[in-house]
Amino acid sequence: MYRGVWAALTRCFKVPQQAPNLPTVEGGMHRSFHPSPRFLSYLKLYFWVAITLINLALIGAWVMLYLGNPFWAWVLSVPLIGLMVIPDLIVYLALHLRYDTMWYVMTDQSLRCRRGIWTIVEHTITFENVQNVDVHRGPLQYFFGISTIVVETAGATVGEGQNEFAVGNKAILEGIANPKEIRGLIMERVRRSRSGGLGDDETIWGGEQERWSREDLRLLEEIRDELCSEKSL
Repeated sequence: MYRGVWAALTRCFKVPQQAPNLPTVEGGMHRSFHPSPRFLSYLKLYFWVAITLINLALIGAWVMLYLGNPFWAWVLSVPLIGLMVIPDLIVYLALHLRYDTMWYVMTDQSLRCRRGIWTIVEHTITFENVQNVDVHRGPLQYFFGISTIVVETAGATVGEGQNEFAVGNKAILEGIANPKEIRGLIMERVRRSRSGGLGDDETIWGGEQERWSREDLRLLEEIRDELCSEKSL
């Protein structure tokens, strides 16, 4: 049933069924993955708790109506069952659709995240601009063995009214079962991008890391030699 609904929705809303493409150099890394299946179980727990509370409230209201007016209670029993079942089915399908449409793609240069059905949110950040990589795990996430990785660049604060998943300078990877591995891959590519991929060493000046290419160093050496020659004259 779900696969039939999924196929119909992807045709109607033109939802991409494959991972987003991300350009990469020949022979470079290109890794695409969904959140862990445990993330779907994590979402379902919230779903079952919510519908249980809502359905208990609806049943309680029906019992109160039955005690006061049994006739109208039986008349409204069919709409009540529909109200309890139909929205639950819709939300249950929506959880699966949310999971199946979430993609993370990583190359040597950048990271791209995609999520959404009605509105597809997709954005990319380059590792060269990454300033911070955090791993978050709440008690319930710990129980399911998943974490959230937040990759931030400069000015990654979410403004009022902004969707935190649509902010281009922040990537949020939910439902990650191997956060140490993924964070390690990200940090390794951040280090490589800061050396320009050329293997150049990073020189420390005043406690801050500055990147100097071979051409910059050569120019500085020429200026130094020229100043020395003028001094000797």
